[in-house]
Amino acid sequence: MTEPIRWGVLGASKFALGAMARAIHSAEGSEFAALATSSPDKAAPFRAFQPRLRLHADYQSLLDDPEIDAVYIPLPNAMHVEWTLKALDAGKHVLCEKPLAMKAEAFDAVIARRDATGLMAAEAYMIVHHPQWVRARDLVQGGAIGALRHVDATFSFNNAAQTDNIRNKPETGGGGLPDIGVYAFGSVRFVTGQEPQTIHHANIRYENDVDVYAHVAAGFEGFDYSGMVSMRLFPRQEVTFHGEEGVLRMLCPFNANTFGQAELTLETEGKRVLHERWPGVDHYKLQVEAFTAAVHGADYACPLEFSRGTQAMIDMVYAAGGRGNG
Repeated sequence: MTEPIRWGVLGASKFALGAMARAIHSAEGSEFAALATSSPDKAAPFRAFQPRLRLHADYQSLLDDPEIDAVYIPLPNAMHVEWTLKALDAGKHVLCEKPLAMKAEAFDAVIARRDATGLMAAEAYMIVHHPQWVRARDLVQGGAIGALRHVDATFSFNNAAQTDNIRNKPETGGGGLPDIGVYAFGSVRFVTGQEPQTIHHANIRYENDVDVYAHVAAGFEGFDYSGMVSMRLFPRQEVTFHGEEGVLRMLCPFNANTFGQAELTLETEGKRVLHERWPGVDHYKLQVEAFTAAVHGADYACPLEFSRGTQAMIDMVYAAGGRGNG
């Protein structure tokens, strides 16, 4: 019997508490074993569901723990590369929150360290582990909508009142494109297997030196793309793949079980409509289980090279908007 992967979490973030630590705790083949935080108050709700949790007062102490096999990193974006490299140097497998890096070329050092150590390292891009996205990819690439000609994607929420939110702070690597552009761009790359060739248009609006709205028009090899992401609009999310013989709509593509229920509809000629839904599927738990399987040699749906490609598209969008991303 294979021993479970023993996980440590760097930092007691709200997202780690609400989603990923619990996913690690419930995933097959994994054990939530340690948490790095200097605050006993922040540690208390983690210990409520994992009483045996070991606490470390700082991040490096957790990395030095010989009883930990893998770490999950939910730190602010600007800290991701630094602590991913430190974790790999400490002999730990790494699952790091997205975006792992703020520029595509910053992935290269992580990829090289992954290859040199032989350890597993990946960006926490959970949606590709959800069956709705695997199904969408199979339908589109299988010809269910004929030749794909247009894709549009929307992801928005409004956190304007949350001035202390790291997404609203430039020093922590905030911005809508790093936070949710990865979904609006990466999901389309995953389903189609294509890469953007050009950015035709990028209208980006900034507040406090952080992008809060972006409308993007891009050209892929076989189709046009239109996308909007915003941290200043009423919550909405949807992705539509429009082909010559049908339309596939993803109605809750990104925040399954939070925004709504994961479901898709496929409309083809003769007004035939296929409707599929996945109530209760936890893509965070599936992500941890897929990562654990990859540690043992299985293929992984979102390797670092895939994540680098999504960041490269974000870089292209910033450049087309007349402003680099630092």
